[in-house]
Amino acid sequence: MTSTRVHAFTADDVLGDHDATALAALIRAGDVSAREAADAAVARVRQVEPALQAVAVAAFDAPALQDDGPLAGVPTFVKDNTDYRGLPTGHGSAAFRARPAKKHAPFTEQFLASGMTVLGKTRLPEFGFNATTEYPGGDAVRNPWHTGHSAGGSSGGSAALVAAGAVPIAHANDGGGSIRIPAACCGLVGLKPTRGRMVASEQGRRLPIDVVCDGVLSRTVRDTAAFYAAAERHWQSPKLPPLGLVEGPSERRLRIGLLLDSPTGVVTDDETRAAVTATAAALEKQGHEVEPCTLPLDPRFEGDFITYWGMLSFLASATGRLLLDRHFDGRRMDGLSLGLRTRYRRRIAATPAVLRRLRQASRAAYESALGRYDLLLSPVLAHTTPELGHLSPDVPYEELMRRLTSYVAFTPLNNVSGSPAISVPGAKRTADGMPVGVMLSARDGDERTLLEVAYALEGEREWPRIQAPATDEA
Repeated sequence: MTSTRVHAFTADDVLGDHDATALAALIRAGDVSAREAADAAVARVRQVEPALQAVAVAAFDAPALQDDGPLAGVPTFVKDNTDYRGLPTGHGSAAFRARPAKKHAPFTEQFLASGMTVLGKTRLPEFGFNATTEYPGGDAVRNPWHTGHSAGGSSGGSAALVAAGAVPIAHANDGGGSIRIPAACCGLVGLKPTRGRMVASEQGRRLPIDVVCDGVLSRTVRDTAAFYAAAERHWQSPKLPPLGLVEGPSERRLRIGLLLDSPTGVVTDDETRAAVTATAAALEKQGHEVEPCTLPLDPRFEGDFITYWGMLSFLASATGRLLLDRHFDGRRMDGLSLGLRTRYRRRIAATPAVLRRLRQASRAAYESALGRYDLLLSPVLAHTTPELGHLSPDVPYEELMRRLTSYVAFTPLNNVSGSPAISVPGAKRTADGMPVGVMLSARDGDERTLLEVAYALEGEREWPRIQAPATDEA
């Protein structure tokens, strides 16, 4: 297969190959100005956007430059399901007309406390429901590693821009894998934090189970660590241990459980399995003990999660007229959203039992699996990144759900249980050079261990670089 890569990395501007941490240091030292960094990022976005289609709303003309915060002056984007004052919030949906937000969302305030410069908003699938950023009739967000492939979802627009080098870091959030999935597809670092680590959204507070957590996508572990340290300076959860700035690997040796196939019964494909087993070997080389484990998940979990997913679609439709736009037209929701809504309506009476099982059984299964381990190692996804169209909302609903459940088979448990997990590039890539993500999961509040192990893996073998030739060794 001929690889079509798209990136904006160059030595001819102030961004160079710098990650957010390095760029912030240059800005603090006065070697680069925040304006120069923003202008260079805008030029890069304009270069790749025709191929990637990652931007929902551009705010290039007069970005709010900040001079305070650990990442002051670093250019970035906010995902288009989170309010940023003065910019519309479209949620990836054609069912209503987005209007400029009157104020920042609580997380936006926390995000901006880092000092970053927001250049606009990135695209997501409708209401963040899909694992790819595609829309009825086309105009998908494309993967910069291969523009014929998905960039993942739902934070696909952010992932595409970061992987392509347009910006070093961008906002993402995760309700069933939406940070970790695009990180896996695009060769990035994506940490889904513990529930309550970040300030809660107004919508999340009203849900019976708040499955959505905000965070970032980055190209380096230290950028993700720097963001969480900066966010904690703005607001720190009183229910979780402080995280602080994690600056490198630990000397501690861990016991890690290895989960190759999904507890939902989905068998991992060969190339994904190879990436995970190679990562396990790298961890063993570092002195960690890695052994196969099981996760005794209630067989009803998959169906229960889909029911909850459907409830979210039902609520989006039922409340859209009030919360989004008085002209909200639920009939214009895409095929996935409509299918989920219809399925939920047929099963609405089961809601109390579903919520009870999701709260109790999934939590018990996760804690049981971690009982004798410090971390769990698994794939992020059950198979490698699909071509565009495979998960399109134009695919008939029943077939699309079959494809989604055969793909997104590992990530949702962390959202329901509230536990933290991180996606990092695996130690092997696919035969045609695409990255494959691996996932590490931990106990509540233990993002520090996840970041420390991610640092160690990053130092073990240089992760794939999109600037390298498509034929480089996988």
